[in-house]
Amino acid sequence: MLPEIEEVSVPDPRVLVTTQYLSPDDEVDALLRTEGCQTLHSPWSGHREPGELAGLLSGVDAAIVGADPFTAAVLEAAPQLRVISRTGVGYDAIDVAAAAKLGITVCNTPGVNRNSVAETTLMLMLMSARRAAENLEDVRVGNWRRLPGVELRGATLGLIGCGRIGQAVADLALAFGMRVLAYDPFPDLDFAQRAGVDFASADEVVERSDFLSLHLALSDETRHWLNAERLARMKPTAHVINTARGGVLDQAALAAALAEGKLAGAGLDVIEGEPLAADSPLRQIPNCVVTPHIGGSTVQARRRSGIEAAHNVLRVLKGEAPRNVVNPQVLQQAVP
Repeated sequence: MLPEIEEVSVPDPRVLVTTQYLSPDDEVDALLRTEGCQTLHSPWSGHREPGELAGLLSGVDAAIVGADPFTAAVLEAAPQLRVISRTGVGYDAIDVAAAAKLGITVCNTPGVNRNSVAETTLMLMLMSARRAAENLEDVRVGNWRRLPGVELRGATLGLIGCGRIGQAVADLALAFGMRVLAYDPFPDLDFAQRAGVDFASADEVVERSDFLSLHLALSDETRHWLNAERLARMKPTAHVINTARGGVLDQAALAAALAEGKLAGAGLDVIEGEPLAADSPLRQIPNCVVTPHIGGSTVQARRRSGIEAAHNVLRVLKGEAPRNVVNPQVLQQAVP
């Protein structure tokens, strides 16, 4: 149970809500209004007109957001803004450095969608392994070829990143009888011993995996981490799964590898530059499953993320430290 929040210190604060699945009169809206906030809803649908977001932020004290691009220019146009609370884990669409300079606290909600994303990862593994998209399309057009797939049991799952979500994926994969190999710059050895997961170098994980699942945060260092060079070192019978961020994978290199038969398949829930372009070659590759970033799209995960994001906002408005701050230097600057 989350602790109760005392009255906010900002009189009649205005909160902009852009997360697509949050709406007026829902549980999050009711929580904010009960605490004395005024709410403004403008769901992000993948596109805004130039200057639209800056205009929405006029006179706004806090924002609960999805994937809106909070650039430095947008932030500079919002002098009243005190906190941006992300309903999810990734915050690569927010210029965190610019926010820190302007004294804007940026929060996220890690862990709330752990189970949902882990289950989506397993779903994509199964779909790719059993050629589900190809078989479904075959039935749709009147055929009945029953294209053969492969079993997960006995296969090696490689995890690139083994934090909260990677560990949840490992637990599911182990229940399916898979071997799990993982790379993480900060390996959790207690988890490895408990679960029976082996840590190895990134190169070894790439080369040995039958299914390679990406669980990296997106940064300058991880952008296109899985590139043409690493893809070329994978088994031709291997499958690539990405439920992290689209940018950690070189999509052009993946499309080429799949088209040339150098990989068995791929399952992607995240795309670089969402939504997927109409002319993307990934749309034409039968053994590539693409879902529209639904990893955290469960009733349970959405409820947890919305409530936690709202509590982060309320803590900042009250002058308290929120949970999961991604630019803690802002809080340090506020200490007298």
